[in-house]
Amino acid sequence: MSVIVVSGTGTGIGKTVVTAGLAALAREGGRRVAVVKPAQTGVGTGEPGDLEEVRRLCGEVRTLELARFPEPLAPATAARRAGRGGVRAADAADAVARLAERYDLVLVEGAGGLLVRFDDDGGTLADTARLLGAPVLVVAAAGLGTLNSAALTGEALRTRGLDQLGVVVGSWPERPDLAARCNLLDLPDAAGAPLLGAVPQGAGLLTPEDFRARAAQWFAPALGGGWDADAFTSAAHPGPMAAAAVL
Repeated sequence: MSVIVVSGTGTGIGKTVVTAGLAALAREGGRRVAVVKPAQTGVGTGEPGDLEEVRRLCGEVRTLELARFPEPLAPATAARRAGRGGVRAADAADAVARLAERYDLVLVEGAGGLLVRFDDDGGTLADTARLLGAPVLVVAAAGLGTLNSAALTGEALRTRGLDQLGVVVGSWPERPDLAARCNLLDLPDAAGAPLLGAVPQGAGLLTPEDFRARAAQWFAPALGGGWDADAFTSAAHPGPMAAAAVL
């Protein structure tokens, strides 16, 4: 795979840290890496955005941000309020395709979920993935509600004929509750794709050196790491509830 599109089931669930982890693994393997953010919102001119965080955590990689809008809104809405045009899905795909000619891996980090609009014509990250023929890695939350979001995202991908590479839990709690532990077993069925990783909560606060050294522990071999989904799920899963005693 020369291009991977990183989407999410929502906002604030760890897409940037997952993207940085994948970039760190690829760099460790000697691959030339580029990371593209078609639309950055909620960040003003001169302020650090998601790509700066990726570079801080994983080291020097080629980055490209196509548009930036200051208000923390969906890209199409933020662009409209800024009095500017949004990002066209075709333009994003063209930019990624040009980078893919020169880099071994191009990671494309979306804004929010798969169908968040880039512009007022209705273009989305899904359209960019379709134009590229690229697989989509879905980053999901750990806790209650994530199964429905993962199922909806998986259905949207299949409806559009897009390949879902798998699911990564973007922020695995230090003390996961019952829902999070059960979700490890249920997420692959809900999403219709394998579980390919779990990034620990707070990973983005590690020093860059620690982040790069530990990244392989968070992702399955399909993504370049050594994480074992079956072992992780078995260790975390609570097992069946004991039957209630009959009086």
